[in-house]
Parts: sequence; structure tokens; C-alpha cells
Amino acid sequence: METSLHRQLKALYENSTSETEAWVGDFRIDVVDHKQERLIEIQSAALAALREKTRALLASGHHVWIVKPLAARKYLVTRQVSAGEILSKRWSPARENVFHLFLELVHFVTVFPHPALTLEVLLTIQEEQRIPRPATRFKGKNYRVADRTLTSVEERHILRTVEDLRKLLPATLPAEFTTEDLAQCAGIPRWLAQKTAYCLRKTDAIHPAGKRGNACLYQIPVQAVAQLMSSQIPKAKKKAVQPQATTESVRPVKKRRAA
Repeated sequence: METSLHRQLKALYENSTSETEAWVGDFRIDVVDHKQERLIEIQSAALAALREKTRALLASGHHVWIVKPLAARKYLVTRQVSAGEILSKRWSPARENVFHLFLELVHFVTVFPHPALTLEVLLTIQEEQRIPRPATRFKGKNYRVADRTLTSVEERHILRTVEDLRKLLPATLPAEFTTEDLAQCAGIPRWLAQKTAYCLRKTDAIHPAGKRGNACLYQIPVQAVAQLMSSQIPKAKKKAVQPQATTESVRPVKKRRAA
């Protein structure tokens, strides 16, 4: 069943010439953007579910644009029944950031990067509607998710190349680093830093550099370091460094009516 979040995100990418839920060959596409000649897929679920579909579309010569929403903040609303009385409301303590993409990318590195593939990561604020589930003797959640809605889009990260992945790394990382260093510099758990390092190594964004005790060391290739440093140099006659092109702040917009 399609969630409100999915419908709202599709509306953000529609235009006067686009089609929604259209068939391209053997696949149904969320948004076919004829103006920019791209196939847009909104993927709230695991990226692994899109792997073979994406591989086939790329092999057919299509430009694929995958939108991956992450919940930077989530407001939880528990109701007795759908659209019924509200039992509780609260902010979830869990927060996602751009590094949570690598949990999904672990199963997608055989497809990304690709010259005709773009990953757009949206950091969003969402509202999640929950319905209590009767207790059973089996372990599991004591609720089911009835719906998710989009409140706002706070950031977007557009990833097309290995260089875009490198730009996600903290500038404070030492020249040679372990996953513990990455975890501390990025402010993420060690297990998430390990997933990140695995994906970066598989895509050649970083290379192995020996060991420090039992911990594996990694480094950014020398040529890539020079490129990163040059991209961080502010342009002349500018009072402030311009933000990176891969990160922008956006807000949901209403779909325009056709004339």
C-alpha cells in the first residue's frame, strides 16, 4: 500500500510533461520525467529491492534517478484505530543522517556509481501514525505503522560519482584512519562507520593502508586528496565559502495545476 510520504515525494518531482506510475518496458516507474529525460524512483524501503530493476534500466540506456528519504526527525502519533482518538504524541529519539545511506548502499555497490545513475538522499522530518497491536507470545513490535507523512525536506545530497561519496567524509579525518576515527569525527556509531568504510572501499573512494594493531587503516587516494582540497578553496572576491553543490535546503512545494 502506498504511503502518504511516497505520494508527497512523487508530487515534488512531477512537472507538466511527466507521467506517474507509468510503464517502461517491464517496469513500472514512479515518475517518468520527459523534460529531463530521467526515470525517477522514490525508495523508502531498502535499496536492495531496486538493484536488479536499476541494473536492467541502466543496461537499456535509461538515466535513473533514485530518491532515498531518511528521517532526520520523526514525530510519532499513536491512535486507537486509524483516524481515531490520539493516545500519545512524541518525538522519536532516533535520528538519521546522510551516513545512514550506507546501511542501504552495502547491498547496492554493485550498481552505484554509474554514469547514468543518480542517488538523491533527502533528510526529512516525518510524522508516523501508529496503531497498537495486541500482545502475543511471539517477540515483535507492539504496534503497526498505519501511515507516514512528509512534514518537510531539510537537506538534499545528490550523489553521482565516487568523488561525491568522498565529500561526505569529515574534513577532520587524519590522513590514515580507522573506522573508530571515522566514527568519532562523523559523530556516528562504530558499526555505522564500518558499513561506511566497506562501501567506500568497494567503490574505490578509499584504499586500505595497512593496520594499526588489529584495526584496519584506510586512506583517501593521493590524487583524490588534491581534488578535495582544491574544491574547498573559496573563490576569489567572495566573502564566504559557497556551500557544496551536493547539499541544498529545500521545502516541499505544491503541485501546480496544468493550464
